[in-house]
Amino acid sequence: MGPFVPDLISDQLNLVVALLLGIAFGFVLEQAGFSSSRRLAGVFYGYDFTVLRVFFTAAVTAMSGVLILGHFGMLDTDVIYVNPTWLLPGIVGGVIMGVGFIIGGYCPGTSVCAAAIGKVDAMFFVGGGLLGVYAFGELFPLYDKFYTSTSLGPVKVFDSLGMSQGLFTFLLIVMAVAAFAVTTIIEKRVDKESAPSLQFKPVKHAVVGSFAVLLGVIFIFMPDHKSGLIERVSGQAYAAVHPVQKMDADELAFRIVDHESNIRIIDIRSPLDFGLLSLPGSYNVQRNDLFGKDWVATFSRRHLKKVVVGDNEEDERTAYYLLHELGYENLAILRGGMGAFKRTILDSNVFVPTGSRWDGDVRDFRVNARTTILKMIAEAKNKPAKAIVKRKIQGGC
Repeated sequence: MGPFVPDLISDQLNLVVALLLGIAFGFVLEQAGFSSSRRLAGVFYGYDFTVLRVFFTAAVTAMSGVLILGHFGMLDTDVIYVNPTWLLPGIVGGVIMGVGFIIGGYCPGTSVCAAAIGKVDAMFFVGGGLLGVYAFGELFPLYDKFYTSTSLGPVKVFDSLGMSQGLFTFLLIVMAVAAFAVTTIIEKRVDKESAPSLQFKPVKHAVVGSFAVLLGVIFIFMPDHKSGLIERVSGQAYAAVHPVQKMDADELAFRIVDHESNIRIIDIRSPLDFGLLSLPGSYNVQRNDLFGKDWVATFSRRHLKKVVVGDNEEDERTAYYLLHELGYENLAILRGGMGAFKRTILDSNVFVPTGSRWDGDVRDFRVNARTTILKMIAEAKNKPAKAIVKRKIQGGC
C-alpha cells in the first residue's frame, strides 16, 4: 500500500509534475469562469453561486476518491500532509481574505489565473497581494505571538467532531446537495433573467444529487482499508487457518549476541515501553504504521528474518498477520512476548533445570547472554535512536 503517486517521481521531477498540474489547474479555473471577478464576487451578492458549487463539487469528489482509494488499499492516507491549525489566527486571516475577496473580486489563486490571460484588474490585485505579503513580513514582530497562538496541530475535522470519516463525508454530501438546491432558488430570485441556474435541468440534477447521497450512505458503513484488514486478521477464524512461526527467547538472544545481520526485530510495543527497554537493533513500529511505505525498504528483503516483539503473543500475532497480508515474508513472533524474554534472559532468576543433558550449557549461555545484551542495551542508549523519516505529500490551493 503506498501513495497514489509512485516513488518513481523524484524530488526534481516533482517540480516538472507540479508545473504541468499548475497549468492544468489554471486552465480548468479559467474554463469554469473563475477568471471573472464579477462571477467570483457573485457568491457574496446572490446572483451567481458558481464558485460555491465548484468548491463543494471539488470537496465531495476529492473526499470520495480518497475514501474509495483508501478502502481498496491504493492510497496511503497517512502520507497526506495535513496543514496545522491555529484557530484564532486562522479566523482572523479568513476574515481578512474574505473582505479582500469581496472588494477585489478575486482570491489569490484566481487572481493569478486572470492575470495570466491579461486582465488588468487581476494584475492590480496580484500587485496588492505582493505588497500585503511584504507588509506582513515587515510588521511580523508586532503580532508574532498571536500568529502562533491557539495551535490545534494537524487536526482533521471528523476527528475534532468525534465521528468517523465516512459519516462526515455523508454529512458533507448532504450539505452540498442542500446548498445546490438553496442557492439555485436564491439565484433565480435575485437574477430572474440571466442566473446560471436557469440552464439547469431539474430532473438531471435531482438524479445526480440522489446518487451522491446514496454514495454517502455507503461511505458510512464502508471501513477504511486498515481497519478492515486489522479486524479480519484479529478474528479467531483467520488464526485457525494461518499458523504462525515462533522463535524462543534463547534463539533470539543467540542471534543478538552473535550480531546476526540477517535479522530485523520489529517491536510493536508503545513508544514509552520501547524507550524504557528495547532489544539491540530493534525498530519501534506501531501497528497502524506497518501499512506505510517508510518500512518497505527495511522489511521487504526476503532473506531477512523479521521477528515481531510485543507485550504478548496475541498482539504479536496480529502484527504478524498484517505483515503477511501486506506481502512481507520470512516472519516470526517471539514466543511469550517481551515478558518471556525478560524472565528468561534479562532477569537474574535461578535457572530451573529441565532434565536435559544440555541444561548446563543453556544455563551458561543465558548468564553470558544476559551480561552481553544488557551491555549492548546500555551502549545503544548513548547513541541516536533509529528513526525513519516519514515523507508527507503536500499540496493545496
